[in-house]
Amino acid sequence: MTQVPAVPASALNFPPPGGELRVLHLEDNILDQELVAITLETADLPWVPLLRQVETPEAYLEALSEFRPHLVLSDFSLPGYDGLSAFEAARQDTAYLPFIIVTGAMGEEVAVDTLRRGVTDYVLKQRLERLAPAVRRAIGEAVERSRRELAEGEIRALNAALQIRLREVEHLNKVAEEGRVKLEDTAQQLEEALKLQKTFLAETSHELRTPLTALLGYLRRVEREFAVAGAAPSQTLSDAQRVAENMTRLVNDLLQLSRGELVQSIEPHFVNLGELLKAVGRDYNVAVSTPELEIVGDPGRLTQVFVNLVTNAVRVSGGAGQVGLEAREEDGQIKVCVIDHGPGISDEIKPRIFDKFFRGKEAGSAGLGLTIAQQVITAHGGVIGVRDTPGGGATFEVCLPSLDDDEDWDGHWAEVSWDDAASPDEVGQDGARQGEDVPEGEPDAG
Repeated sequence: MTQVPAVPASALNFPPPGGELRVLHLEDNILDQELVAITLETADLPWVPLLRQVETPEAYLEALSEFRPHLVLSDFSLPGYDGLSAFEAARQDTAYLPFIIVTGAMGEEVAVDTLRRGVTDYVLKQRLERLAPAVRRAIGEAVERSRRELAEGEIRALNAALQIRLREVEHLNKVAEEGRVKLEDTAQQLEEALKLQKTFLAETSHELRTPLTALLGYLRRVEREFAVAGAAPSQTLSDAQRVAENMTRLVNDLLQLSRGELVQSIEPHFVNLGELLKAVGRDYNVAVSTPELEIVGDPGRLTQVFVNLVTNAVRVSGGAGQVGLEAREEDGQIKVCVIDHGPGISDEIKPRIFDKFFRGKEAGSAGLGLTIAQQVITAHGGVIGVRDTPGGGATFEVCLPSLDDDEDWDGHWAEVSWDDAASPDEVGQDGARQGEDVPEGEPDAG
């Protein structure tokens, strides 16, 4: 006889109150069959009994698989068969299927043995009034067992899912830890590389600065000798001076870059801005239109800003005659405009013109001048911007608080973080101001 895996109790699908309760009754005595049928039909059960009665082992085994009973009633002694064999067959088909032995006589030891083996209950035929309570109890226990199995199955499934999640979390933690270690190693390597870079830049800048200063001195001495001798200016000499000045400025930028800073401090003084602008105009042969204006600011830093802007404008426009410097007091502010009539600045470049390290096509500078200018003006509580010059060209507009506005000054200057950029173009060691080197047609941010 072929055996099939037992169906769990949770698969029995016990009927709700009022539903049909399938009962399989194994009994070879017709009279006893009728007594059990009458007892079930007249009993006060919460279900409607649907009874199938069989007499032989073959019919019983067939009914187990086809009828799928909720409850089995079986005689203990049958021709060629017995109640325990019927119980084992039912248990192999469906685990924990309620099974009640209904027999005419059963000794105490036999009754205890059947219950020990897993039979749900037993009822004597002469006491069939106990059948209905035994059925209620058997179905109730089976329903509870079914619910418990379902709950345990859900718990097992949940535990399995949690185990999978835990393994995933452990894997992710391992990956994250490996990533963290790699990032720390990379960060350490970058830090060491930056230190080496700063050291290299500082040493290189110092080594280059001394001969460049001497070279500029010699070139200017030659220029003065040409002037004393009444000789015409030499274009070659002018080009050599320009290249040396560009190199000096680049070295100054690298030196400050090695220090990891742009402007270290702002030192406020009462400044005659009009005289400061006129001095810049004289140095670079640029026309200046300004009244007497006084502000509170750092004269060195402000000179640096306007020298950068003016030299940019002169270089881009092709000559000092194309550049003008205007200043006026307007709406409680001091407005300074550096105006050139060169090719102007394209709309695509304007949003980036003050970005650090932004350079044009020519690599003659570190790309820091306009960034420095913006941050110096911001530290003074002002703003800087660029717009098109009517008729062509570009106008850089600097707005600074007037002296009247500075009456409310609390003695503290704006803190500016210079960590994200490098040095300003500094005043040269020999006293010459260092301007900006930008490609023709595009002002350079540095």
